[in-house]
Amino acid sequence: MTVRAGQVRRDSPLRMNPLPAGVESWVRGLGSWLVRPRDETAVVRDDGTEVMPLEGEYEPSPTQWVRDQVELYESSGGTKGTTLMDTGLPVIILTTLGAKSGKIRKTPLMRVEHDGKYAAVASLGGAPKHPVWYYNVLGTPAVELQDGAVRKEFTAREVTGEEKAQWWERAVAAYPPYAEYQEKTDREIPVFVLEPAG
Repeated sequence: MTVRAGQVRRDSPLRMNPLPAGVESWVRGLGSWLVRPRDETAVVRDDGTEVMPLEGEYEPSPTQWVRDQVELYESSGGTKGTTLMDTGLPVIILTTLGAKSGKIRKTPLMRVEHDGKYAAVASLGGAPKHPVWYYNVLGTPAVELQDGAVRKEFTAREVTGEEKAQWWERAVAAYPPYAEYQEKTDREIPVFVLEPAG
């Protein structure tokens, strides 16, 4: 039997090249997201787009002080563990979905707030690489943020240019070491703006 280009023989199994590791699960996840019905728990913004609440298994940070601070912050309802170690400067808890693991991750970050929006500064103390949570936010911009006793859903977007410069100035005012972190690393420290999802 002759098979023309674009045809598949019905009596032979269809063979496809396997997708690289990680891509297959991403494609499967994307497919289920595209065909899923609207979820009643979704937050629908004014432009009609949905922001899904984060769901999944929580995986605590491998870093001890991060685990301890998140646990204290959340178990106290946002009344304890609300400052960065011995600095006295306020922190928030950012909740993201792991880009690789798909698990819930929580990170204390410096509180940089302006008119109900927040900045998330991916400094990692001026390390040469971005923090893991940076990739989590790129993969799933729907995040949760707890500021004291208040927990809300936000949508994150990375900012550049003049908008980034404004938020960077606010960030350094809130936490001056950010300026030192930028000086000691060759990478440009990314900044996300978190806007209320509702």
